Amino acid sequence: MSDGAHASERVAFDVAPAGRHCPPLMSRTDEGRVVDFEAAHLVVRLGAIAANYKTVQRLAGPAVAAAVVKADAYGTGLDRVAPVLVRAGCDTFFVARLEEGVALRPLAPEARIFVLDGAQPDAVPALISHQLTPVLNSIAEVAGWAAAARATKTRLDAGIHIDTGMNRLGLPASELATLSGEHAKRLEGLRVVMLMSHLACSEDADAKMNRLQLDRFKTALSMLPPAPASLAATGGIMLGKDYLFDLVRPGLGLYGGNPQPAKPNPFAVAVRVTAQILQLRRVDKGETVGYGATFRTKRPSLLATAALGYADGLMRAISNHGAGAIGGVRVPVVGRVSMDLVTLDVTDVPGSLSTGMEVEFIGDTVTLEDVAAAANTISYELLTSLSHRATRRYEDAP
Repeated sequence: MSDGAHASERVAFDVAPAGRHCPPLMSRTDEGRVVDFEAAHLVVRLGAIAANYKTVQRLAGPAVAAAVVKADAYGTGLDRVAPVLVRAGCDTFFVARLEEGVALRPLAPEARIFVLDGAQPDAVPALISHQLTPVLNSIAEVAGWAAAARATKTRLDAGIHIDTGMNRLGLPASELATLSGEHAKRLEGLRVVMLMSHLACSEDADAKMNRLQLDRFKTALSMLPPAPASLAATGGIMLGKDYLFDLVRPGLGLYGGNPQPAKPNPFAVAVRVTAQILQLRRVDKGETVGYGATFRTKRPSLLATAALGYADGLMRAISNHGAGAIGGVRVPVVGRVSMDLVTLDVTDVPGSLSTGMEVEFIGDTVTLEDVAAAANTISYELLTSLSHRATRRYEDAP
């Protein structure tokens, strides 16, 4: 392969001589204890998450900055992330599920915890016993929570979700009108501590839907007794002061995602996914790579196969579209991502390469948004799809 000879001169191949047994890849600690080789890593930078929370406070001030930690803190680990946010000054959290609120309570014993799924009848006892505040999504839930207040002879806190155009959860216009006309009766026994809605298109600063929902939310607020108001998640914060109200609910930005990919990201990278190179291989022009033979080399090439696949959360959709990075140099994914492996064309990486070298798949060079674009999805799905097979490390705890 004369055209690719230059590649062999700069590659260190860790290959056993023919006929010799290759032992499993292992590493040895300072004490001499042998531990399993760690092929892939997910690093969560706790200091970056704390810094991102401070950035939200700066961008949203004087509105209160809460933190959305649903889905295991967007896949980063609730048990490690929540205490960091508490130390950073966060005293209000949002989760989706009842069980998430129950898990969060001992980690943030003094905080207010909102449960976005609301107050389903079977959840009422646990909501009360764990001091969780439901976000009520319908007249029926308002009635059920008010009945619980009467039954326990207490005044219960509640959030109320008003639908302004998402048509998912939240009071529709007809139920809002009913609540507005009968609020004294229907809210008896309840302390409404938040009126909220949710933006559908906040990732696009020019979307007309943003202003439409803002106007609808303001109208809804005028129909109900005064209470703290919340409209903006991370993307809404970036839309400006009109959208901030009393409290903001950042999620993606805390974990380093860019809420408006068309603009520079104000948040620090908080998640990094890497894998080691298991094998380097020189191939001739015209060779195929991976399942289905979906990629064919157009030149003599140097390929690197790394220990990461869709079982680790590296989406198969990035096959032939995505990229990794070696030493800050982007290298294309070639062929299909398989369950445990991914192959890259590293022909143009300068310097010597060897097995065991690190490839970044999400992080400082290849951003969440880069991977999301390659997979035709969003950063949220990437974060929450990361599996626990890759070794997790937590850095920079403040």
